[in-house]
Amino acid sequence: MMKFSHPFRQIFPGFILILIPVILFRFLSYSQESKEKLQKTKKQLEEDIRYTSRLLEETHRTKQNSLNKVILLNKQIEKRQSLISAISGEVDQIQVQMELQHRHISTLSEELKKMKNEYARMIYYAYKNLNSYNRLLFIFSAEDFNQAYRRLLYYQQYSAYRRTQAELIRDAQMTINRKQKELEETKQQKLTLARSEESEKGQLTHEKEEKDKTVQQLSQKEKELESTLREKQKTAQKLEHEIEKLITAEIKAAAERAKKTDNRDAKTKMKTVRTEILLTNDEQVLSSSFASNKGKLPWPSEHGVITGRFGEHPHPVLKYVKVKNNGIDISTEKGASIRTVFNGKVSRVMSFPNLNNVVIIRHGEYLTVYSNLENVNVKDGQTVTTKQLIGKIHTNPEDSKTDLHFEIWLGKTTQDPQEWLYGAN
Repeated sequence: MMKFSHPFRQIFPGFILILIPVILFRFLSYSQESKEKLQKTKKQLEEDIRYTSRLLEETHRTKQNSLNKVILLNKQIEKRQSLISAISGEVDQIQVQMELQHRHISTLSEELKKMKNEYARMIYYAYKNLNSYNRLLFIFSAEDFNQAYRRLLYYQQYSAYRRTQAELIRDAQMTINRKQKELEETKQQKLTLARSEESEKGQLTHEKEEKDKTVQQLSQKEKELESTLREKQKTAQKLEHEIEKLITAEIKAAAERAKKTDNRDAKTKMKTVRTEILLTNDEQVLSSSFASNKGKLPWPSEHGVITGRFGEHPHPVLKYVKVKNNGIDISTEKGASIRTVFNGKVSRVMSFPNLNNVVIIRHGEYLTVYSNLENVNVKDGQTVTTKQLIGKIHTNPEDSKTDLHFEIWLGKTTQDPQEWLYGAN
């Protein structure tokens, strides 16, 4: 009686080839999502750097070092460092991806080797035992018809399995070839990013050197800088005083209206406790709408970079000197238009030395303040809508500085505009 070993003792390699991508899919998806996020951040930083470079070009045309140049260089350095960090993060992601691809190829190669060995054993088995004579002998030596049929079916299944194994070997080899090609492409991506990172580091070093040189030269003009700072602080205090006067006058006027109409509802009273401002129903709706758009307000300039942050900060040149900012400063290009950030009503149009024209717009409890406008095309009491143009920003001819000073107030309390503008943080 002939002895037959079972030809299907290793049928799992094919399933493993399917299972491996399924197991790795979730990790790859997470890695890809993280990579795409880094690429998006990198793209935005590159755009910001290009824009700041354009503003720096404007300062270079004046052929003199200025405080504005230092501020822009600080911003450029900050963005460049963030870009280098983003590139580094993307390189790390690619390294993880490469290691994963290496493991995948290694696993596939191991499974391919097992399948080839199994296939070789099958061929040898067929050569030794499955020639036509032995096949017929095996079938006709059956005890009954049913057993003969099962033996015939066995040979058919065996032939099908051999074809399946051959197809799996071919598919596995094609998958390995594809993965090796992908790995080479990934290596090239990493190499390109590494070169980009080195280039950005070189630019960063140059910008730091230029900033240090400019700061050193400006430090020799300490008295002049201190005098300019004092003038700006006086102007800022005047503006703050005028805004507080405006709010006080509006509180008084609203109180007078309330006495006449006597229609203050509970919701209005609650707001009065917080801001001391009495609101009509329409103003209450507008105020709530403004508040609900925190972090989503459009920028007052279509393009720009924040070069002056809210609050108290060290002076960029003068040691041991701090400057206070009731809002933010947005640097933009010459001739840029300024627009409202929300629906409202113009409370006041004024002018100040060092701040040029100033527009104050009320949005219920809130005020937005737009300073340093060259010209204004709105007037007191005028109703305005979101993104409506209200004027053009002034450009300082001495240092080519085109800055908008922007503030947000809730009653008599200043807010950090960066927390309100979309994408500012």
